[in-house]
Amino acid sequence: MRFTKKAVALLAGAALCLGLGACGGSRGGQQAGGEAGSIEKGATIGISMPTKSEERWNKDGNNLKAKLEKAGYKVILSFADDKPAQQNADIENMVNNDAKVVVVAAKDGTAVGPAVEKAHDAGAKVIAYDRLIMNTEAVDYYATFQLEQVGVLEANYLIDKLGLKDGAKGPFNIELFTGSPDDNNAKYFFKGAWDLLQPYFESGVLVSPSNHGQGVTKDFTVDDWQAISVQSWKTEQAQKDMESILDSTYAHGEKLDAVLSPYDGISQGVINAIEAKRPDMKPGTDTWPYITGQDAMEIAVSNIAKDKQGETVFKNVNELADAVYEMIIEIAEGKEVSGINGEFNNNSIDVPSKLLDPQNITKDNLSDLVKAGYITQERFDELTK
Repeated sequence: MRFTKKAVALLAGAALCLGLGACGGSRGGQQAGGEAGSIEKGATIGISMPTKSEERWNKDGNNLKAKLEKAGYKVILSFADDKPAQQNADIENMVNNDAKVVVVAAKDGTAVGPAVEKAHDAGAKVIAYDRLIMNTEAVDYYATFQLEQVGVLEANYLIDKLGLKDGAKGPFNIELFTGSPDDNNAKYFFKGAWDLLQPYFESGVLVSPSNHGQGVTKDFTVDDWQAISVQSWKTEQAQKDMESILDSTYAHGEKLDAVLSPYDGISQGVINAIEAKRPDMKPGTDTWPYITGQDAMEIAVSNIAKDKQGETVFKNVNELADAVYEMIIEIAEGKEVSGINGEFNNNSIDVPSKLLDPQNITKDNLSDLVKAGYITQERFDELTK
């Protein structure tokens, strides 16, 4: 029945076009022949970020805003305070201000659907920024990093440090965390890591002795990822969860070898918990676990320099802002969007995607963050001294 209705609608639309002789521009600003209509300088571009409470979203939003304003566009930049309802209201405000392009880093990839549909119906192009918008056809493009590769980098760091490829038998105690259950990216991060780590659980070389998430065993699957998730990626929640793990499983000197953390804020929560509950564990010695992370936050730079965190996955948000800026300019100039090198299915459509490469950062190459212009030398020195 669904197909039949669509077919009838398509036939009716075709008949109407034939009757009129030609079809004019559509809601997305497309003209006949598939060429995108241009957007005049001075037009409004909307940028909706999920929160100001995390360092990276401030960088993302302000980087993109500065570039677009320099190019002559008016920009509405909003931060949703981790509230899906606020983000929807922010996007509707952009629609009311006649935004021609709306860039959305979703707090909740599903909840934001109705708002972007309103934007799309009003004629705006919708770009999902770093987080995919789910269950709607009202997404024109998606820009992010190679998501599974993030998890691959984290897992390979642990595999290398524990000597697993060299035949180390362990068993090694590891605890695992995933990102926020309302963030579609978190599943991909975990999949990249779990595909590499699961065989070592299968062989018994890696074990997770706590009952975190009802227990992570060889039978744990990618689809179970929300059982070990941290709501809103919050440091405080990660610390609470890690303290519970330490109290239940590591309270009598048991060794914790590694922690798979998908994000620097979660890593900080883990570190806080270890320092509070197991002061006998000392950074820079074999009593301290290998801890992963993501986003190259300033706190991670400091933690890596102090041997509290082993690595972070650097996603250069300057490059992501550049990629989305280029998308917007091409849309504005009526050009085909270039650099599309993948697609992600959001349960409704395959969204054309521009995917960037992340980079592994450890103590050995920490200064690469300065070379990339991500952090100043002065600030780097302050964080690492």
